[in-house]
Amino acid sequence: MLKHLHIQNYALISHLNIDFEDGFSVMTGETGAGKSIILGALALVLGARADSKVITDGEDKCIIEAEFSDCIIRRELYSNGKSRSFVDDSVVTLQELKVLATRLIDIHSQHANLLIENADFQLDIVDTIAQNEALVDTYSAQYERYTKACEALRHLQDLAKKSRTDADYIQYRFQQLSDADLQSGELEELEQEQYTLSHAEEIRAALETAISALNGEQGSAIEALRACRLDEAANDLQERIDSARIELQDIAEEAERKLHHIEMDPARLQWVEERIGQLEDLLHKFGAQTIDELIAMRDELAEQVNRLDSFDFDIEQAQKQVEKEKNALRKAADALTKSRKAVVPQICKSLINGLTRLGVAHAKVEIPILATEDFTPRGCDEVQLLFAANLNQSLRNVSEVASGGEISRLMLCVKALIAGTKGLPTIIFDEIDTGVSGDIATQMASIMREMAGHRQIIAITHLPQIAALGDHHYKVYKADTDKRTETHISRLSNEERITEIATMLSGKQTTEAALSTAKELLNRTS
Repeated sequence: MLKHLHIQNYALISHLNIDFEDGFSVMTGETGAGKSIILGALALVLGARADSKVITDGEDKCIIEAEFSDCIIRRELYSNGKSRSFVDDSVVTLQELKVLATRLIDIHSQHANLLIENADFQLDIVDTIAQNEALVDTYSAQYERYTKACEALRHLQDLAKKSRTDADYIQYRFQQLSDADLQSGELEELEQEQYTLSHAEEIRAALETAISALNGEQGSAIEALRACRLDEAANDLQERIDSARIELQDIAEEAERKLHHIEMDPARLQWVEERIGQLEDLLHKFGAQTIDELIAMRDELAEQVNRLDSFDFDIEQAQKQVEKEKNALRKAADALTKSRKAVVPQICKSLINGLTRLGVAHAKVEIPILATEDFTPRGCDEVQLLFAANLNQSLRNVSEVASGGEISRLMLCVKALIAGTKGLPTIIFDEIDTGVSGDIATQMASIMREMAGHRQIIAITHLPQIAALGDHHYKVYKADTDKRTETHISRLSNEERITEIATMLSGKQTTEAALSTAKELLNRTS
């Protein structure tokens, strides 16, 4: 439950501290006194969107702190638009704050009455009363698996369609590279061979000259070194001469071998040049720099060609997976539908009883659950809340036939119905009494008192009948200071309650009759 609220520098509030009690509390005050300001501050600390304009003029930041039975939440808003949120002095994100707030308190503002016309809210009512949280979670998880399986199937089908469209082109490109019998490093080897073949005559002449100089019959270098013999004093030099001779002999023999392998072969030269041209054409056509890149492209195209053959099998497997997930989803959806339909009679009966108690004597409520054409994120059910307030009036969608007062009464009945199921410790009603008065207002207050038997209820009201039934009474008012007008809140004593309720009955000029009626209303509570 909400135990304490601290507000600092928020709108017309410079500094406010107020303790709250369990049971049924009411909050009253003239229009414009600042009840909505207090409610706005409370909404802010529970994660509502922050706006630096709410900071009191001339101040740098505002602070709102709410103490609950289990935790303390604080929100700090700065004039630069930034804000920080804390739970028990630990920093939390706004999303974390919002999630926590849904477990602590429910603020039912005036515009929330319009929710009754929303199909999702109507479905929420059914699921809450049916306690379908586990079934909803199961369905949601299976719905996600089903949608992912459908997406995977569509992706495969799109790939197959595109691949089949490009199949001839892919096959043609693969065939070109496959027929070329590409070998890594081949181009470099061919270019070297081309040079050798095209310069064979010059290379042979150069080799013959070298061989003759090294190992010729007359005056060769090797013969000269072989004939050179030095005395023992030049042993080191003699060893170097012998080593050079052996090296030159090896060079001469290698030159002889190369000479025998270099031939004039125009046919081979033509083939080499044609092969180089073929490879260069492929490099240009495929936008590659090396033969290795062409080989990689060939292998990728080979995979695409093979993939074309496997698409039918892959699609068949994906279709089976979709069908499997669909069957599981249908099972989860059927369980939800069964649970929802089972609880509808109880909901209708409870709402009719509540509306009858609130003066809608001939109220009729039906909640047909219709099947949707396809799976939705929330199941296969579409809920319609049908309502009729008068005798012989046909049931129609609640948004078409219910008046403002009837909507208020219906929403109170709904809140009373789901409050126990949700187990919320605190509910705040912000003028849920719109459009009602007299005995109906008293009955509304009675229902809220009954709800307060198991949780904290705070009602912001303009009606004396409701104000009188509260266990605790708070008054919101404005007061002028030297600098500004400020909003305050105070808890009223028994005597102060009499005066406040009398004022609500007769206006600022409190009459003896109003005071007497106020006492009578308060005595009914006791």
